[in-house]
Amino acid sequence: MYRDDFVRRIHSPGGDRRGSRSMHLDIPLLVILAVICLTGLFVLYSASGQSLYLVKRQAVFMLFGFIAMITVAQFPVRFWERWAIVFYIGGLLALVAVMFYGVGAKGAQRWLDLGVTRVQPSELMKVAVPMMVSSFLGKRYIPPSFQHIFISLVLILLPVLLIVDQPDLGTAILVFTSGFFVLFLAGLGKRYLLSTFLLVMAAIPTLWVFVMRDYQKQRVLTLLSPEDDKLGAGWNIIQSTTAIGSGGLAGKGWMQGTQSQLNFLPESHTDFIIAVLAEEFGLIGVLALCIAYFLFVGRCMLIALNSQSQFGRLIAGSLSLTFFIYIFVNMSMVSGILPVVGVPLPLISYGGTSVVALFLGFGILMAISTEPKRIRMDL
Repeated sequence: MYRDDFVRRIHSPGGDRRGSRSMHLDIPLLVILAVICLTGLFVLYSASGQSLYLVKRQAVFMLFGFIAMITVAQFPVRFWERWAIVFYIGGLLALVAVMFYGVGAKGAQRWLDLGVTRVQPSELMKVAVPMMVSSFLGKRYIPPSFQHIFISLVLILLPVLLIVDQPDLGTAILVFTSGFFVLFLAGLGKRYLLSTFLLVMAAIPTLWVFVMRDYQKQRVLTLLSPEDDKLGAGWNIIQSTTAIGSGGLAGKGWMQGTQSQLNFLPESHTDFIIAVLAEEFGLIGVLALCIAYFLFVGRCMLIALNSQSQFGRLIAGSLSLTFFIYIFVNMSMVSGILPVVGVPLPLISYGGTSVVALFLGFGILMAISTEPKRIRMDL
């Protein structure tokens, strides 16, 4: 018998109801999200060399994402729990399709060409994987048994291995992290956590020799000593840290950054956009963005804590922590703390599928936030 048995739904006075005409939206989350997105467009205009085309294209992606988020939020949480397996299998099939029909760029084959636009299925798996694992564990007792942990790891590793083959190690790590967070929140025991840590440490030599490509190994070596190849592999890190340091406290002003505007900073509108923000708005600008991110993640975690179902708590907690990991990894790699793994800064960096995937996750969070309240009947 599941722990959600003997629970009856009630509606709080004045609260919204599923089936009513009110929109199921979390207003604080929506406001913070709008502020971050507008900031992203503002910074992107400068980082892209005043390219209205890229800004308009990003705005279209965000608009489509907002529409998708609002649509997703109107469905009850139980709907997403039941249909998680469909989205998961669809994502796996899309990853397999990338292997045979995908289009490549910069040595990687990660996209499917749909004619009108290109889609990166691996980005969608950042939502599909935690949704699937949450659906699986949400119907079972927690903390999970060894059998359920094993099945969950299989569900996580299947798409991860397909993504590693593209190759896209950064996205593979994030997909694995999003699924692992579900296991962690489900009450994964200390012995399992310790075993996982030891296995990861033991697997590093194998990954280095048999899995990692030459350019990935070079990124790790570059992190340790970027000055060894200032005009080659170390160029990105040197220029990004130079841009961050030159911004000082208040920055040089919007569109006044020398590293980005004179094209010294590579990928300034995607992975390294935080360096543009730091150079033009200084430490104050970076801290302001971090505060907005902190408020957003905090609101997401509050939604997870107040969720009315085990599935809701697991998926909301996982999406919240994974969003924080996106931010941490991007800022760390741009500032030279972590190797460059190609992780964009969420809602600030230019990107299509990644933006839409994030909004889909936010839609699920809003659905969880507005689900009817319930009272527990102890018998």
